[in-house]
Amino acid sequence: MKQVALITGAARGIGRAIATDLGQDHALAITYRNSDPSGLLNDHPDTLAIKTDFTQPDAAQQVIDAILAKYGRIDTLVLNAGAISADDAPDPSEVFQVNLLANDALLKAALPHLKPGASVIAISSVNATLPAMSAVLYSASKAAVNTWVRGMARNLGAQGIRVNAVAPGAINTPDAPRDADLTQLFVDNTALGRIGRPEDIAKAVRFLASDAAGFITGEVLTVSGGYRL
Repeated sequence: MKQVALITGAARGIGRAIATDLGQDHALAITYRNSDPSGLLNDHPDTLAIKTDFTQPDAAQQVIDAILAKYGRIDTLVLNAGAISADDAPDPSEVFQVNLLANDALLKAALPHLKPGASVIAISSVNATLPAMSAVLYSASKAAVNTWVRGMARNLGAQGIRVNAVAPGAINTPDAPRDADLTQLFVDNTALGRIGRPEDIAKAVRFLASDAAGFITGEVLTVSGGYRL
């Protein structure tokens, strides 16, 4: 049987690109909250799509239970679902719940079923080290993700489970493109002279999930084109 990959927040954007890439040779399970996953499901009709709200306390366990009920196994967790909130939002705590605590809950729920060789990949951000204006709490949540990745890598290394992160720079997605002026600003501050594409992140995730990265754990791989070097 194919290996099974869970990609959270995979209905659009970076998550959809990751699912499309891994779907070439993995059985897929995805989560989504509000976005319509039909575009991905048209291309990968056997995908298990789970409508999920990670602010709810039992969401992580329900997701893992659904995957095990269909596939009987889980091999790769790609923790992509995220919340972005301005610092003056009425309830900024959702940012930490979705970006950090849900990741932890998913890994804990999946851990009894992960075998040596399993891979966990969190999607972080360059904002973890380059805080975004008016989104300091979001940036802090991604810094916390980086620390969580390193700690979990140490905790789970003896079990042969690798835990890493990918930290995207500025990425334009077809469903939520930045305006031309903002895009150009990012391009001007990026060494490679272009803005990122979701496929750039998907390729990095594929590498970290593969045996080619079998001796890599506890790392945060920045995929930014040299943003603000």
